[in-house]
Amino acid sequence: MSEPLKIVGLGGSLARVSSSRAALAIALRGAEEAGAETELLDLRELDLPMFNPEAEELSESTMRMVGRLESADGLLWSSPLYQGTVSGAFKNALDWLHLPSGSVYLTDKVIGLISAAGGAQGLQAINTMEFSVRSLRGWAVPFVVPVSSAARLFDDEGRLQDEAVERQLKMLGSEVVRVAEHFRVEESPDHEAECEKARSRVAAAA
Repeated sequence: MSEPLKIVGLGGSLARVSSSRAALAIALRGAEEAGAETELLDLRELDLPMFNPEAEELSESTMRMVGRLESADGLLWSSPLYQGTVSGAFKNALDWLHLPSGSVYLTDKVIGLISAAGGAQGLQAINTMEFSVRSLRGWAVPFVVPVSSAARLFDDEGRLQDEAVERQLKMLGSEVVRVAEHFRVEESPDHEAECEKARSRVAAAA
């Protein structure tokens, strides 16, 4: 019997109560229900320093984050939408993959994308994340979850009040597991074809 897949979530915000962090936790529960082991890398807890390409020493939290992302079978990313793009804290985390010793690529890792927006433009953050996925040589799951009007959907303690959005987030988590499993067992997987299957399978959950 093969070892369970490891799915790592990266995201949240620096706020104490974060809808993007709460959404990420729900998606990770979907991955757990699909049989994966999960870990949430909370940007607030990581407290990463600002990226410095000439840094002589790397913080423990930076090395832990890079190691977890590099060793994971699949990833879930979640960011709030700030000024039409991802948060500075999220972008700063990705920048640390450009280590002074050499870039860390997420080659062939399956990545699910989530955003949380106060209005209806959450896809702007998703689009930015997709550019980053491609530059890091990963594969974005076609089904994405831009959570619109997040302030209305989450209560003051970050609990999601919308069952349809909860289903979508869990579906995304399970899709990352399904596609990552396929990439692991197939010697030469047709990645584009598999991602197209994912698009068709989750259309009903959109």
